[in-house]
Amino acid sequence: MYPSDLTNDEWAILKPLFPDPGYDTPKNGRPRDWSYRLILNAIFYLTKTGCQRRMLPSDFPPWSTVYTYFRIWKQDGTWKKVHDSHNATKA
Repeated sequence: MYPSDLTNDEWAILKPLFPDPGYDTPKNGRPRDWSYRLILNAIFYLTKTGCQRRMLPSDFPPWSTVYTYFRIWKQDGTWKKVHDSHNATKA
């Protein structure tokens, strides 16, 4: 566990903001290899430490997977929902 990892309480707030896990299931029906929480932990680790994507520790998903989800969530508005929910909890 890293200091940048989500706590259970934080994950409980964020979990409903992320798309249904089935939305990105490939046509062949293969389930995702990585949980959203672990992908988020990797993104937060990168943000907190400033390390290069390709230097993520091996206990995180591959850097390309982390970046792909970051990009998808940026494009589909998920990050805006996360940001807005964070501000709502601070008020």
